[in-house]
Amino acid sequence: AAAPRVDCLFCGPTVMAGPWARHNARHTLQFDQQVAWLARFAPRTVVAELMRIAWETVGSIVSRVMAEAIVANDNRFDGVRRIGIDDVSYRKGHKYLVVVYDHDRGTLLWAGQDRKKTTLGQFFALLGEERCQQIELVSADGADWIADMVALNCRNARLCLDPFHLVSWVNEAVDD
Repeated sequence: AAAPRVDCLFCGPTVMAGPWARHNARHTLQFDQQVAWLARFAPRTVVAELMRIAWETVGSIVSRVMAEAIVANDNRFDGVRRIGIDDVSYRKGHKYLVVVYDHDRGTLLWAGQDRKKTTLGQFFALLGEERCQQIELVSADGADWIADMVALNCRNARLCLDPFHLVSWVNEAVDD
């Protein structure tokens, strides 16, 4: 339920925040959490039909819940020393994501759309200058745009080839 409206005789309607809902949300916190949890395991259209909301609303709820979780858990970059950077194709027509993962924890740190220097720059800006200087090792596929951004942002890091691409290139060379 939305925050209750209180009509004042002198100043008009006033909206009061309630502890059961996020700001500007038309659903309770529990409803949002349920929709976000379902969206992890089912297509958006299925969640929308099950919860009797529009599929666009599912996307809005997931965005709200994720934004709140990111703010609450902003320590995901603390202690990051060894990272891997790669680009992943997700659709025909050369649609790519840039993914950054933590080698020590084995977790995804960040993902951004398009394989560009500016996209990777967004990650390093989010990481911050102090944490960038703590990066010791970066594995990547040898792309120039990754090497340039690592050299620019992580001056103390050693850049190395990731095992997947290294083995792939060695196998190609043996075949040739």
